Amino acid sequence: MKKREEGGDGFGEQYWLENYSDLEEMDGIANAKAHANYLKALFDLEYIDISSIVDLGAGLGRIAQEVVRLFKPYRFDAIEPSFFAYKKLSNNWSTIVPIRSTQAKLQQININQWCDQVKKNKMVFDLGLCNSVLQYLSEDELKKAVPLLAKHCRYLYLAVPTSLELKRQRDEIEFNDRFAYRRSKAFYVEILKPHFTFVSARLLESKKYFDSKTTHFSDLLYRF
Repeated sequence: MKKREEGGDGFGEQYWLENYSDLEEMDGIANAKAHANYLKALFDLEYIDISSIVDLGAGLGRIAQEVVRLFKPYRFDAIEPSFFAYKKLSNNWSTIVPIRSTQAKLQQININQWCDQVKKNKMVFDLGLCNSVLQYLSEDELKKAVPLLAKHCRYLYLAVPTSLELKRQRDEIEFNDRFAYRRSKAFYVEILKPHFTFVSARLLESKKYFDSKTTHFSDLLYRF
């Protein structure tokens, strides 16, 4: 039996050829502008200023480019562990981050290496982007990363498919992500809940920085 390729340190070229063969059908690529518009409208609605952003698995950089264009942060960092994608990001970096006033940094490191780095430097970002990343991390990697993400990101924009979504992708659009871990909603909620509050679709708020009295999100009905 072929050994399962682990994703914590980034996949090889085969992953990108298989999973990114039809870019115009992919969430986070075909609709990258919609993701950025949603985030900007959500934070604007609550009068929340987002000045520093980190993309925790930038992939090909589509969401990163749209988010930078809208938010114009003073600082934007991005990490991507896979050399295949990192090389493409490096070649397009001036297009992804064209704003001269933005302090931008791109690194080829994984999410746990990033956590170790910011822990040492005591860095905190207003917003972390984590689109289609957690399903490729082992349980041990998740248990290490999630508490540190809550410590170093005030808000986390998170998209991670559960086993049900992965099954639907296979059955309905004939897309089978053989690299992803199949996990339940309950599994991810158990990992995330001690450290984050869900405040909107895909948006999590760090419990280190906010609670129901200090939150900027005024509709408490939607906190869980």
